[in-house]
Amino acid sequence: MTTPSPYRAARRGRRRRFAAAAAALTSLAALAACAGPPRNASGIDFHLSATTPRAKGDIDSFTWALYAEPPTLDYTVAFDYPQNMVLSNVCESLMRWTPRLTTEPGLARGASHPDPTTWVYDLREGVRFHNGGTMTADDVVFSLDRQRDPDNAAAWAQIFQNVTSVKKTGPLQVTVRLKKPDSQFPQYMATAAGAVASKDGVEAAGKDYGTSGGLACTGPFELGAWHKGQSIELDRFDGYWGRRAKSGKVVFRFLPDASARTNALLSGEADGSYLIPTESYARLRGSGVGRLSFGEGLSTVNVAITNMRGALGDLRVRRALSLALDRSGFVQVGLGGAGTPTGAFTTRAAWADASEGTKKRAFAGLRPGAPDIARAKALVKKAGATGKSLTIATSSVGQDVSLLATAVQAAGTRIGLDIRLKSIAPNAFTALFTDPGARKGIDMFPLTYYDSITDPLDLLMNFKTGSYLNFAGHSDKKYDALVDRASALDDPRRRLAIEAGLHRRAARDLPWIPVAEWPTAVFLNKRITGAPTTISYMYQPWAAGVGAAG
Repeated sequence: MTTPSPYRAARRGRRRRFAAAAAALTSLAALAACAGPPRNASGIDFHLSATTPRAKGDIDSFTWALYAEPPTLDYTVAFDYPQNMVLSNVCESLMRWTPRLTTEPGLARGASHPDPTTWVYDLREGVRFHNGGTMTADDVVFSLDRQRDPDNAAAWAQIFQNVTSVKKTGPLQVTVRLKKPDSQFPQYMATAAGAVASKDGVEAAGKDYGTSGGLACTGPFELGAWHKGQSIELDRFDGYWGRRAKSGKVVFRFLPDASARTNALLSGEADGSYLIPTESYARLRGSGVGRLSFGEGLSTVNVAITNMRGALGDLRVRRALSLALDRSGFVQVGLGGAGTPTGAFTTRAAWADASEGTKKRAFAGLRPGAPDIARAKALVKKAGATGKSLTIATSSVGQDVSLLATAVQAAGTRIGLDIRLKSIAPNAFTALFTDPGARKGIDMFPLTYYDSITDPLDLLMNFKTGSYLNFAGHSDKKYDALVDRASALDDPRRRLAIEAGLHRRAARDLPWIPVAEWPTAVFLNKRITGAPTTISYMYQPWAAGVGAAG
């Protein structure tokens, strides 16, 4: 099961006045109502690709804009965009994501599965750590056990809850034994959950590991200077076992303000960036100084339900809000026109290994239409909820958050609900994901979820009884049993057939309200190319391929 992140749903963006956001959304909704299906108001073509053109040569360095400074680069707590965007180039895992979101060997040259509860990883020979040592099975056992150690408070600990032992079974072989069959565990070995660092290096750093000094990993770059509050530098590691990085250095500059980040891209102060503010899409696209590209993000935008003790405890009210929500209007303004309205919890890309029949069953009836206010209003009336008050959290972390909250409020008003906005500071918004106290008095909030693996179960597990992101305590014993059945199946076709049923059952019960699919965006100026466009940058050394564009 995916480990929940306190940050994973928050995409930082430019602070906007709430009245302006509401006006923009209202104007667009009116346009859509008068002119038929909404057009792409931003003019953005978000055709998806896997990567940008290959680099034509080496460069001395390039600068990358990052919306926040990582609090640490310890791989055990690497669960947010800033940490993983940097760390994926420094610390490698047993397996690796590709730009097309498939899995390939990483530090393990292969993995075997001799029985349903055993995974054997055969390691590459001669892999060097940045601190001078050579990788052995002892380092892998140590690295995985750090994730399992309750004293570390590892973000990926849930991935290892089914693990009974991690043992060295040869100089370059590690065997993982599980309590029960678990189809998800091997997939997570391509994420930071499967990262490997030098045992000697980590122990020498002690409590400072991840915040100062080196990381003692194996990637194509090693950690260089870290100027707190300003930037992180990565230096090319000439002892790398794989293909040599094309750039001698990467400089990550911390630019929390979205306007400053956009201006840095336009001026050439930064050569590129992921997580582009949606309000800057059109400006960057028309600038002529570079190229804005889109790739699969495995990301969905949702309204998370946090309280089912009030009006939202009645499924009819949740369905009413879903029916009344102007998804197309939100996509056009809140996502800068780059996105797809959806009534499904998962992206279609997450079902890549499913048969056409399974995909059809998973998504049948989940394509949203235009808002149906009359039907929604009738549902609210039948539930006896007309005039009931509900609170949705909002924040200036980005217009995707603020405008979705505004859209929910507008939908509620039209169907007889009194939905109030509670503004939360950006640095406090992330507490909604980890602290039940922070959610007190809040009935729902905007949540963007990205899959850490290419399997729908990554998201669907969140609705199981007791799951970390099951904020409102939704419970369905049949659903729980289906999750357990799917988790135990290695055969992806059989597993996905069960997951199709889970997907439909979740859509029926609406523990969250799905809104849109959202692609990954990357901007590169004319000097560089070679970066992947997909969310694979979180778990593969993407910066190694970035080099000269001409």
